Amino acid sequence: MGVWYATREDVKDALDVKETARSNARIDRALEGASRAVEGLLHREFAPVIATRYFDWPNEQGARPWRLWLDQSELISVTSLTSGGVTIDPAAYFLEPNRTGPPYRRIEINLDSSAAFGGGQTYQRDITVTGLWGYRDDETTAGTVVEALDASETAVDVDGAASALLGVGSVLRIDSERMIVTGRTQLDSGQDLGGNLTASAANTTVPVVDGTQFAVDEVILIDAERMRIEDIAGNQLVVKRAWDGSVLAAHTAGAGIFAPRTLTVTRGALGTTAAAHASGATVQRWDPPGPVRDLCIAEALTTLLQGQSGYARVVGSGENQREASGKGIADLRCSVYASHGRKARTRAV
Repeated sequence: MGVWYATREDVKDALDVKETARSNARIDRALEGASRAVEGLLHREFAPVIATRYFDWPNEQGARPWRLWLDQSELISVTSLTSGGVTIDPAAYFLEPNRTGPPYRRIEINLDSSAAFGGGQTYQRDITVTGLWGYRDDETTAGTVVEALDASETAVDVDGAASALLGVGSVLRIDSERMIVTGRTQLDSGQDLGGNLTASAANTTVPVVDGTQFAVDEVILIDAERMRIEDIAGNQLVVKRAWDGSVLAAHTAGAGIFAPRTLTVTRGALGTTAAAHASGATVQRWDPPGPVRDLCIAEALTTLLQGQSGYARVVGSGENQREASGKGIADLRCSVYASHGRKARTRAV
């Protein structure tokens, strides 16, 4: 599984139909394909990756010897830069373009310094850059972990805020370690239903002891019925009943309330190292650019809907029935390429 630019829950929310409740594997395949298609269209990878990469002496690029073009290896920040085995001081180089980066697409030696690229025995792999690579490291605070973690655990228990903001496919960071969420399972919230609920979609108020332990958009489980929290008024959860294909049912006071707060994760992802973390550590969620996320969801939805129809999807009915043209997603692709696609660099003579 590579990095996805949307989550399984994003696609389910967009479809909002019961059939998605047992289609997780199909949605996951569509998201994997959509994410790789977005990267192919836009000619860049967006997720932040810690790595060391090597470059030839820039004069062999047909460029000025003090300017290193990074091309598809776009930079967010630099940890260390060496050339010919000599470390170059951060004050002796510039990351460009400085007014719009990151991402930075080239590194230039400060001509007011004595630093220079070159000096190795050959021009091959003369320059070594260690840093954070990718498009941008935009993050949202997404709650906390509620248990201490060692360096090998792959099940991470989080609070309600994280449960609401994270999904399968999310890239999260705890301290300096990044993780990719690959699954979610139910965890006892520690609270019980404070009153009876009837099997009615109109009965949308769930009383609890402490409403602050939950979050808007979190999905809770009471018996076998899932409910999505739409609002919280004190200790009353206002919910949408029979969420995610579950069956509307009656529930009695005292029933346990569960939520998908145990995250199955890939540890030490994107070049980071698995480490121990304390209970209460903050969880940060990496956010892809909004248009990229929208296109990923659209591509996944198109794959799912076309697959359901045997790739013969039609719109309209009767004499107005016609094959779906795909013009809407084509326009979206063009729009996102214009805003976030990596274009070829041009050279002046």
